[in-house]
Amino acid sequence: MARYGMMIDTRKCVGCYACRVSCQMQNELPVEESFIKFYEKETGIFPNVKNEIIPVQCQHCEDAPCVSVCPTKATYTTAEGIVLVDSEKCIGCKYCMVACDYGARTQNHETGVVEKCRFCSELVAEGKQPACVTTCISNARIFGDLDDPNSEVSRAIVRLNAQPLRPDLGKAKIYYVR
Repeated sequence: MARYGMMIDTRKCVGCYACRVSCQMQNELPVEESFIKFYEKETGIFPNVKNEIIPVQCQHCEDAPCVSVCPTKATYTTAEGIVLVDSEKCIGCKYCMVACDYGARTQNHETGVVEKCRFCSELVAEGKQPACVTTCISNARIFGDLDDPNSEVSRAIVRLNAQPLRPDLGKAKIYYVR
């Protein structure tokens, strides 16, 4: 069985927001709600300045703190390693929002359900890629099976020495090239 993950190459990200917009459309989110946030980091000294754009979303952590704090077990991890929320079980208590070290959750203002990136699990089940990956104009995102050493994502992580955004917070399934 696959264990899904992603690699994001921030050296390629141009901050066009195509991933964010496609995610919003795929998940039918209102304009003000998004599962992908962008952070900018400026480094260097003038005139040698670089601007890094860092897209951040749910990291689908191996031992996700949001799962362990959910009192109704609405947040759970699938056999493929995707962290999901069962909207029927979610009571909107926001414990998972507080537990998420990445601030990757949002609460639907109409339903009260806490939502987040699902790695487009409905598309992945059909053998497709997440919307954010297929719309990335600079091919900064690669998605696939982390347990398959021959998968494109696994080879890219090794070749580019990609690392989790915050390795001190536990094992995430999104790796970054910075």
